[in-house]
Amino acid sequence: MRRAILLAAILALGASPALAQPANIPAAVYTDPAPDAAHPPRMEVLHIPSGGVLINGVAYLAGGAGPHPTVVLLHGLPGNEKNLDLAQAIRRAGWNVVTFNYRGSWGSPGTFSFEGNLADAKAVLAFVRDPANAGPLQVDTKRLVLAGHSMGGWVTALTAAQDPGLAGAVLISAADMGGRGAVPAARPIVAKSMAGDMESLAGTSPEKMADEIIGFSPRLSFDAAVAKGLAGRPLLVLTSDDGLAPNAERLAKAVQDAGGKSVTVRHEATDHSWSGRRVALEAAVISWLQDLK
Repeated sequence: MRRAILLAAILALGASPALAQPANIPAAVYTDPAPDAAHPPRMEVLHIPSGGVLINGVAYLAGGAGPHPTVVLLHGLPGNEKNLDLAQAIRRAGWNVVTFNYRGSWGSPGTFSFEGNLADAKAVLAFVRDPANAGPLQVDTKRLVLAGHSMGGWVTALTAAQDPGLAGAVLISAADMGGRGAVPAARPIVAKSMAGDMESLAGTSPEKMADEIIGFSPRLSFDAAVAKGLAGRPLLVLTSDDGLAPNAERLAKAVQDAGGKSVTVRHEATDHSWSGRRVALEAAVISWLQDLK
């Protein structure tokens, strides 16, 4: 009898809503959506025109009748961490997610370059907005969010600042590529920092990448023009213990000073790839997306 009572108590505890539903974590982080036989979630391979080539992309399409709000998710340099667990969690929350590889990276044809990355992001946004693609992909073109990690955060900031049609932008451990090597004397240091990121990039070298960064600094940095451009839409800035937080936080402050009314900044004690805080990353992004009007 005592064993039966103890077992019943354990089962009751296990069924407790407080344990089944962690506080402050959206259900999409840990729960699959209800099946929809008529409109199941699916994945589509994309070939997106940019710079005279077709870059590789993947669309994680949400279940349910569309159109769906959509996140375009940009990886960093070179993109070993592509945040696909985040993409899947966002899809479970009812959003589409489109990911892609920049020209000259991870098998996408063409030559890799930082300015090419900026052009690729614009090309992907144009692709998902095109009615010929938005319809089949069930994209709500009025609810597009651009999100990027590391270098992808830099691409996101500069692109979103020039695109008032976006519903918001998310920066994840953003690296200000335009602020990394403002003077020629920094070339050896910048080149050395690039040398470990070449295995998946085509048509470039550490020295070429360093020259490009020095050449566009500070023209393509987190400057006042970027802050002013971002002030007109919601912005989520997520930082980590990677040494990049001060630049991202300064940008967030500059956006607020420029009139930004919806700027959210959150810091987590983890590495650049958010290795120890993946659930926290998913929860922060999904909660922010769910709060967008």
